[in-house]
Amino acid sequence: MRHPRPPRPPSPERSAELRRRFAEEARSERPDLATLCLLVGAVADGTLDEAGMDGVQVELDRLAGQLPFRPGTPLAWATALRDLLGERYGFHGAAADYRRLESSLLHEVLRRRRGLPILLSVVWLEVARRAGAPVYGVALPGHFVVGLGAGSGPESGSLEERVLVDPYDGGRVLGGKDAEVLVAGATGAELRPSMLEPAAPLDVVSRVLNNVRAWAAGRPEQSAVGLWAIELALLLPAHAARLRYERARLLVRRGEFLAGARELDAYAEVVEVVDDGAAEQVRGEARVARAMLN
Repeated sequence: MRHPRPPRPPSPERSAELRRRFAEEARSERPDLATLCLLVGAVADGTLDEAGMDGVQVELDRLAGQLPFRPGTPLAWATALRDLLGERYGFHGAAADYRRLESSLLHEVLRRRRGLPILLSVVWLEVARRAGAPVYGVALPGHFVVGLGAGSGPESGSLEERVLVDPYDGGRVLGGKDAEVLVAGATGAELRPSMLEPAAPLDVVSRVLNNVRAWAAGRPEQSAVGLWAIELALLLPAHAARLRYERARLLVRRGEFLAGARELDAYAEVVEVVDDGAAEQVRGEARVARAMLN
């Protein structure tokens, strides 16, 4: 079976502008989830221009306008979203979607009505938010879902006043032990209350970029995709320092030996503060990278 080719990236000038806007939005007082996901999509797909990005926002508004006016309880919201997005429009996921980069791009998920759990959840979140629903993302290990009702804190209410839905399964309402089963199936771990806390927009975007990196990691010929995913993740206000090491090693694998060596040396300086041995090992990798030029 032939696998679909990933979209072509934009021009270097367009990519630089998109990254600038991504960093600006990520550092704003209230980062907008849809905007950030669309900027990720535009970095991935050169055909997504400004009109296309605006069109996605309009489509999300249109879908929100088709929900009943303030259904009431969290369960009523969940049912209305399932009926509209899952049943009427057929948004859902399937195993094959994990093999497609488009499954991590919001504009493609809206077009195909298929995607990974987290991108389908973004559709649910954005449509519900526009309609005035009390909605939030829930970053369960291995499977992102959506919560309706008060999310957390002293006024969050009981679990009975909150509802979890699974957009990947067409918006199925998760009852009783369903969330525990999802977590156990994905990681073998037990569900902890902290796993049900609302996910901030930047946490959602970070997880989207992690998925893109994982997709590219299994496809050496798509190293350019992995590189831009790392570089966008580095623009987030909070990110793991080890991402710099990952970027450096990827540059070396791509044959950019000097650039990779410089990045390795810079990362070694960071690591040296806490681990001399690890820093020296990284510097050794930098020396090997430079030697590849000979």
